[in-house]
Amino acid sequence: TSYLTLDAYAEVPAALHSLREAGVRTAILSNGSPRMLESAVQSAGLDILLDECLSIEQVQIYKPDPAAYEIAVAALNVSSTKEIAFFSSNAWDAVGAHAFGFQAFWLNRSRQPEEYGLYEKATTLESLSGVASLVTAQIR
Repeated sequence: TSYLTLDAYAEVPAALHSLREAGVRTAILSNGSPRMLESAVQSAGLDILLDECLSIEQVQIYKPDPAAYEIAVAALNVSSTKEIAFFSSNAWDAVGAHAFGFQAFWLNRSRQPEEYGLYEKATTLESLSGVASLVTAQIR
């Protein structure tokens, strides 16, 4: 039940707000259930900053399977996977997103050792501060 009441990192609301001000749609794509996502997003106060909250339950297969990442392509109605900037603190998820064709960002807050050759496949960040300018430069 702890996943139902997660707090966001301090810079997350400002990062989402700046992305939306830049005209970037925002979404979550999670292996979590819709109930868990809705509760966690609301408890963190992020519900008004997200355009979509997407769960893999609709395809019933977990990331990093490509079918899971396809949910975001369909929901955001983009013509190319390169139009999606995908952020994850999980190395396996960032490399899966890269392999699918997303612009991958590995949020490595605790400076974990590199895995899966991520330094060459994803932009590595320690926080989401200032992310709007980085995203708009890479996906536009």
